[in-house]
Amino acid sequence: MNLVYLDHASTTPCREEVWEAMRPYALFDYGNHNSLHSLGRRARQAVEDARQSIANVLGCDGKEILFTSGGSDSDNLAIRGIGNHGRRGHVITTKVEHLAVLHACASLEAEGFEVTYLDVDEYGKVTPERVAGAMRNDTMLISIGHTNNEVGTIQPIGEIVQRVKARNSDVVFHTDAVQAVGNEVIDVRALGVDLLSFTAQKFYGPKGIGGLYIRDGVRIKPQIVDTREKRGQEVGTVSVPLVVGMALALKLATQELKTQKTLWTPVRDRIIAGLLSIPDSRLNGHPTERLSTNISVCFLGISGEDVVLQLDRLGICASTGSACTSGLVEPSHVLTAMGLPRRWALGALRLSLGRACTGLDPDRLVEQIRDIVEQLRSTNYAPYVDRPSRSPLRSELIV
Repeated sequence: MNLVYLDHASTTPCREEVWEAMRPYALFDYGNHNSLHSLGRRARQAVEDARQSIANVLGCDGKEILFTSGGSDSDNLAIRGIGNHGRRGHVITTKVEHLAVLHACASLEAEGFEVTYLDVDEYGKVTPERVAGAMRNDTMLISIGHTNNEVGTIQPIGEIVQRVKARNSDVVFHTDAVQAVGNEVIDVRALGVDLLSFTAQKFYGPKGIGGLYIRDGVRIKPQIVDTREKRGQEVGTVSVPLVVGMALALKLATQELKTQKTLWTPVRDRIIAGLLSIPDSRLNGHPTERLSTNISVCFLGISGEDVVLQLDRLGICASTGSACTSGLVEPSHVLTAMGLPRRWALGALRLSLGRACTGLDPDRLVEQIRDIVEQLRSTNYAPYVDRPSRSPLRSELIV
C-alpha cells in the first residue's frame, strides 16, 4: 500500500539533497567545531557558514542565530532564559500556544512569576489591543506564536510587536515560529521580535536540530551549566551535520516558497470545501489567514482519533492536532480556548499538505473521510463526550 502522508505539520521527510550535504560531516569532516586542529577548523567553518545562511533567510546577522535541539528547546531557552535573570516579573502569553511555551510559562509561574494567559477569538487570533491592554509596569516577557500548530491561524505579530514596543520598548517579545519558518516569509527585522524559535524538521531538514534568533543586545541565560556562557555561543558540542542540513533545507524551502504556496492553496481550499459538505462539520482556524498547507476541521459526535486510525488503515497518515498531545483522551486546549464545546473539539482532524503528498486525490480523500464519519456516527458510540475536561496545565487554561 502506498502511503499518502498528510501530517507535515508534525514532521517532514528529510530531502535527499539535504541528507547528501550532511554525510561528509558525519563521515570525513567529523571534527569537533571547538577543536583547534584542521578537522576542527573545517567543522567550525561549516557551522559558521550555516549560521550565516540561516541569518540571510531570516534577515538578521549570523551572530544572532543560536543552535538548539529543536523547537521545544528553543521555546524553553527563550522563555526561561529571559525569566532566570534574578528578578520576578510579569509574563504574557495566549491560551492557544504550543505546550512547550505553556509549560515553560507555567514553570516560571511556579517560581513566583505572574503569567497572564490571554483569550483568543473564535479563529484563534489575539488582537494587538488585547495584548497591549494586558501589559503592566512589571511586564518583562511576551510570548505569542506566529502560526498556530494545530489550526494554522497566522497571528498579526508585526502589529502586536509595534503596539507592545510603543508602550514599553524594554519588554522582550518572543514568537514561536516553528510552523512558519520555511512555510511563510519571515523577516525578524520587519516583525520587530526579540526572540524567534524554529526547527529544521518542519521544512524538510533533519530532526534534532533547531534554532533561536536572539536580537543583538538581548541577554539569554543558558539553561545548561557549562564553562561557556558567552552570548551567541552554543553550550556543548554542535552537531555539524545537522546544522549543515538545516541551513540547506531552509535555503531550498525559501527558494520554493512561492511555488509551494501557489500549488497547495487551491488543494487546501478544495479539500476544506469537500469536508464542510459533510453534515455537522466545521472549519477550525481563520478561513483565509492560515497556512496554505493546513486543514483543520471538527466532526460532531465522533472521535477524531478514530478517524485517524481508520484513515491509517487506508494508507493515509493524518492527525487530530499537535503530535505532542496525541494519545490524550482530552479535547485540544487550542480548540477549547477558541470556544469549541467538548463534543465538537473531540472530533478534530488535521490534514497538513506538503512534498510527501504523493498520490493525493483530493476528491477521493474527501469521500473516504465522509464514509468513515458516517460509519462512526452509525455506531452511535458518542466517545468521551460526557467526561469533564482536564487542562494540560491547570483548570483556567480551558474555558
